[in-house]
Amino acid sequence: MQASSTRYTIFSLLFLIALINYVDRGALSFAANAISQEFHFSKVQLGAVLSYFGFGYLFGSLCGGFLADRLGTKKVWLMAGILWSLLEIATAWAGEVGMAIFGGSAIMGFAALRILFGFSEGPAYALMNKTIAHWAPDNERGFALSIGLLSTQVGSLLTAPIAVGLLLLTNDWRMMFILLGAFSLLAMLLFARNFTDTPLLHPRANAAERQLIINGQKRESQHEGTLPWWRFFTSRTLVCNALGYFSFLYITFTLVTWLPKYLQDNFHYDLHSLWYVAMIPWSGACITVLLGGRIADRLLARFNNLRLARNVFASVTLCATACCFMAIPWVGSAAGIIALMTLGNALNALVNNVYWSVVIDVTPKASVGAYSGMTLAIANLASIISPMLCGWLAEYYGYNAMFTVTACIAFGSMLAMTLLQPEKRLKADAPAVAAQQAM
Repeated sequence: MQASSTRYTIFSLLFLIALINYVDRGALSFAANAISQEFHFSKVQLGAVLSYFGFGYLFGSLCGGFLADRLGTKKVWLMAGILWSLLEIATAWAGEVGMAIFGGSAIMGFAALRILFGFSEGPAYALMNKTIAHWAPDNERGFALSIGLLSTQVGSLLTAPIAVGLLLLTNDWRMMFILLGAFSLLAMLLFARNFTDTPLLHPRANAAERQLIINGQKRESQHEGTLPWWRFFTSRTLVCNALGYFSFLYITFTLVTWLPKYLQDNFHYDLHSLWYVAMIPWSGACITVLLGGRIADRLLARFNNLRLARNVFASVTLCATACCFMAIPWVGSAAGIIALMTLGNALNALVNNVYWSVVIDVTPKASVGAYSGMTLAIANLASIISPMLCGWLAEYYGYNAMFTVTACIAFGSMLAMTLLQPEKRLKADAPAVAAQQAM
């Protein structure tokens, strides 16, 4: 019997939902000028508005991973997706909510809604990793992760034409949020009808496909039960991997939150040109995020060396990424700066796959959701720090300082990735497992 291809449907659903997740979070950046003018926000205040998302996202990613291990990925996906869709719609009235409830402070209204919005979007990538751990055989894991993680780059690429298109079409930033939230709700209905937690639960996955997936995954020994949360911090690999992922997210959030404003302030692009110019820095990343998974898989297959496929690959690429952003202040033309951003972002995306692969490499399947969430929570400090720090640097030192700091962070993450030990798999203590099985 030929194996069915239901797993690719699941990977496609992950791509779609994560893409929508990214478009919804990035839309605020394109409405930033209109919101700043209406509510009289400075760059520092705007940076704070853009960073509030990160506070909620940090806790959402942490909670989402633990909930996925306990409730199942489908339930958590649906709860999170419906909530973020409703909050995206509610963002249209964030300023009014602040003035009505928080003593006339519009910024507090944005703070409250963006924190809740971040919390609802936080579980997405931990849920993706948990899903792939169940649905992908080991020889397809890099490819499957790349398909899911491609959503980050394509979402960022499409945010510009979608958000700007809706702004120009409706001439109303509030209507943009309403329409985006309504579309997200429709997408969650599609997801609910076609997604299951495991291949064994899916009616369209035949026996041959289920066997292909199960036989293609490393067998976990009876001692690999659920690990306590604190074991994460005893693993040098997991901690350094989270610090490495911090760099990826810092660069991503710097571009997602401040690229439109930077292009408008420095090169005076209006909405009619911003929709395509702001797409360019994400164009190369859409290719390299797929290519990175293939490279990692090939290196592992050919040399059977996890350190080469993880440490060396990530460190060399992060070094090149840092050099691109370090060079931006020395380039005077818009074309040259956009080219460096595009190359730096493409290199940054090349190793996105590695961070998630490392978690699966060293973690028992029963703890992948929780440990993915913890990795994301630590790394997502970048979603708080980046928008706020960039706003402060732009206000007091200029945009060049923003890119120099970005390069320094990439160099720091390069060093962290050299310290990985991905061949050392975490195992539960035998007494703990025995106690768990007896319960």
